[in-house]
Amino acid sequence: MSEAEESSRAEEASRWFTVVTNPAISLEDLHRFRTWRANPANAAAFERVERMWGRAEALSARPAIEAATADVLAKYPPKPLPKTEFKLRPLLAGGAAAIVLGLAAALVSQQPWVPTYSTPVGGQRLEQLADGSRVRLNTDTKLQVRFTKGERQVRLLKGEAFFEVAHDGSRPFIVEADGARVRAVGTKFDVHRNESQVEVTLIQGRVEVRRDGDTAATTLAPGQGLTVTAQGVTKPQARNIADTTDWTTGQLNFSGVPLEAAVAEVNRYTTRKIVLTAPATIRQERVSGRFDTGDTDDFVAAMGAVYGLKVTSTTEREIRLSPG
Repeated sequence: MSEAEESSRAEEASRWFTVVTNPAISLEDLHRFRTWRANPANAAAFERVERMWGRAEALSARPAIEAATADVLAKYPPKPLPKTEFKLRPLLAGGAAAIVLGLAAALVSQQPWVPTYSTPVGGQRLEQLADGSRVRLNTDTKLQVRFTKGERQVRLLKGEAFFEVAHDGSRPFIVEADGARVRAVGTKFDVHRNESQVEVTLIQGRVEVRRDGDTAATTLAPGQGLTVTAQGVTKPQARNIADTTDWTTGQLNFSGVPLEAAVAEVNRYTTRKIVLTAPATIRQERVSGRFDTGDTDDFVAAMGAVYGLKVTSTTEREIRLSPG
């Protein structure tokens, strides 16, 4: 191989490195990269770029990329590529390699990419993961997924998610949320994280819950739940499954919960918040009923009819409720 050919291949490998380290890589680019790297000379050039930037492990062997790639390719089998040779358009004239490698260095200095899913306030999202498990994200939720050969790991960064875990006895399914660690193999459960605690409710199967630093885990049975705080883990208690999971069908079901807690739950699904200005006796009144998520006006009307509350002021950002 001539010096010019080797230099050209090195530049091409550098450009591919910037493409595949981008979390927004397209399906088409993923297939084209695999085709390009099938050439041994191209693979060698790409590995040299990885080693240059401290990537001791080849990209295809990284667990996060491997899981994401397998998920994408399983859903969308590669289509035959055109017979004409695919060529990357030159990014720049002279010095392209140095500029591209500089960009690659900036990218690899960050944390390794893992799939991240999120929802806005009032939104929901259903995702099927690489192992066949399904996760439904509730309003204002964000989580990350990282699968390895020995473990399936999800980090719930905020919000609430309902998990339907595909059975895999060799790889436990771990959900981490603010120091809480929920371990499952094949089961259905809900995890809700807020500012001060993590609520875990088991619907089907079995899970083990523990706080970081604890040696012992607490096992939940179906229909039970517990709370994890900075102080520790509460004992398992019976939970109303409908109250916990009705959000997955777009509804909120309250069975004798304090009014202020019901208001807080309704507020999770809207950017226009209810502000309850009432004495403690009213704030602790018990609420029962079923409401559509995001239907703030219906909830406000019901609270006015039952507890004599009225709207004393309203803006685009809040609805203020006070005793009539």
